[in-house]
Amino acid sequence: MDFSYIKALHIIFVVCWFAALFYIVRLFIYTAEAQKKDDIAKPILTEQLLIMQTKLWYIIGWPSLFGTYIFGFWMLWENPSYLEFSWMWLKLIAVGVLTVYHFGCQRILSQQKKGLFRLSSLKLRLLNELATVLLVAIVFLVVVKSTSGLFVGLLGLLGFAATLMIGVLIYKKSRKQDKIDELTKKIDSTSNGKRE
Repeated sequence: MDFSYIKALHIIFVVCWFAALFYIVRLFIYTAEAQKKDDIAKPILTEQLLIMQTKLWYIIGWPSLFGTYIFGFWMLWENPSYLEFSWMWLKLIAVGVLTVYHFGCQRILSQQKKGLFRLSSLKLRLLNELATVLLVAIVFLVVVKSTSGLFVGLLGLLGFAATLMIGVLIYKKSRKQDKIDELTKKIDSTSNGKRE
């Protein structure tokens, strides 16, 4: 097979893998938050979200991981000179970390199927950003193909990660304030109704 086809298939599987990793954690968040719903909504939402998790993970997530590895190793087999570059080794380390992240997602999926919700929605939101950080690192390593500016790149990556974390915390705070405002309105409307 022509090298460009192998590379194209590798990129397609990488994109699909990241899509699955990004969305599975969102589904974990929604499932964890569904546990706070009333007795009618909770089982319905939980069942539907668990079905969505399972289909996403086993139809897109795992096959994409395997496709990424198969075509990635095939590229290295066809062009072993890639292994002479330090950026490639850093990329492979990042992919290794991403694979550990994938297995961590598998563990969370198994726990949620058993009705165990050990991570709060905030912790899951923070976990969700790790895949974004790894995506940025991998793309920059592959496109720039240089480690000369690795220190500056790492600082930029840490800054990007910090910005994402701050965004998550601001979002959490705004949701909390929205709930307080909603509760205040309910209390006001209830007390106004009693006065009449």
